[in-house]
Amino acid sequence: MGDANDIEPGTCPRANGMPMLGLGTWQNTDPEQCAESVRTALEMGYRHVDTAQAYGNEDAVGEGIARADVDREEVFLATKISTANLARDDVLETARDSLDRLGVDTIDLLYVHWPKGEYDPEDTLPAFDELYADGLIENVGVSNFEPADLEVALDILDAPIFANQVEMHPLLQQADVREACENYDVEVVAYSPLARGQVFEVDELKDAAEKHGVTEAQVSLAWLIEKGATPIPKATGEDHIADNWESLALELSSEDVAAIDAIERTDRKIDPADASWN
Repeated sequence: MGDANDIEPGTCPRANGMPMLGLGTWQNTDPEQCAESVRTALEMGYRHVDTAQAYGNEDAVGEGIARADVDREEVFLATKISTANLARDDVLETARDSLDRLGVDTIDLLYVHWPKGEYDPEDTLPAFDELYADGLIENVGVSNFEPADLEVALDILDAPIFANQVEMHPLLQQADVREACENYDVEVVAYSPLARGQVFEVDELKDAAEKHGVTEAQVSLAWLIEKGATPIPKATGEDHIADNWESLALELSSEDVAAIDAIERTDRKIDPADASWN
């Protein structure tokens, strides 16, 4: 097994500058725990932190960034506009609120959290263009967008779409979304990359983990990275943060990848009735 201390901070950024592994903070709602998770991850080497207005922890994430012995300029920080705030004026107002809570001057990646609620492409997306033009955000992102949603957004936005954040793991491989994103030069960011713990029960991942002397979590994350996605696993304790980080040192064989690719399951963990795919 690799050692987290052997992996360089910010390891393996993609050509566009987004580190290929991030720290997710969904459901990390205890302020002190959240701040310490962020600090621990950054000081371990992570350089990508993901939050959202809906998570209720932007202030704690900002505190963790402030506590870490890492320059703000080194951190790729992402957050998301909640579905209730996607009307144009609300986007502009609440994005500034997010900046204040996070304690930063700019957000590296601001997402539309879901194409639902108050989302209206013609009303919502020009507000993201305005934030981008004003330099308050470095990149525009979308989340939970199906290919058709992505195409509509691309037609309306002046700013490029940097990333589409979707649930993705070996039990939900998102081939159609990945193909569309590749066609439009949009990064795929994978949330729930451990299928909310179910990867530990998948034979193909257990076999690869045993073969390499690593955990099933590391195998899942390494597979996602091999597929060109950027996983953002949630972790709170130092042990889990380190275990996920060590996935960057894991090189899966072509046989490992082929075995995982062949898993024919569609096990979606986040599946609201009003999602685009339903």
